[in-house]
Amino acid sequence: MLTILFLPFIGVRFGLLSFVNKKALKRAAHFAPVKGNERIAYIVYQLATLALAVMSLLLPIKSDGSVCFYLGLFSYILGLILCAVTMVHFAFPDQAGFNQKGIYKFSRNPIYLSYFVILIGMSLLAQSLIFGLLTLIFQVSGHWIILSEERWCRKQFGQAYDRYRKAVRRYF
Repeated sequence: MLTILFLPFIGVRFGLLSFVNKKALKRAAHFAPVKGNERIAYIVYQLATLALAVMSLLLPIKSDGSVCFYLGLFSYILGLILCAVTMVHFAFPDQAGFNQKGIYKFSRNPIYLSYFVILIGMSLLAQSLIFGLLTLIFQVSGHWIILSEERWCRKQFGQAYDRYRKAVRRYF
């Protein structure tokens, strides 16, 4: 079942982060305040997360040696590596709590990017259009959450965040 692939993801996302810096786990659980359409996106994001978890219980991994299988495996492993690197860098922000070193020099949102790469890999491994569609819904709603996080960061970190935002792309 596809569920087996959630275990390493959860291990990296929460286990590694907790191991590297327990205080960072609390920071990672923080959602910036949402406004207007962002509230709807937040609900859709949570529902998409739940739907992906439930779907993973129902879908088998199709290890048929097809191109989809190998692309999915590559994407999944790449996403896990990206997630692990991101968790390590997320664990050590500057004094103000601002991450802009390591992988954050290349992407303002490597966590969301790693989720997307992992989920695309899982979608390809299951060869499931529905799982792929849920992944897209998850990512699009996540974009709205990112917009609320950016607003929060501008308020929290001021000009330092504005300079960072101009120098580093949102995703990659």
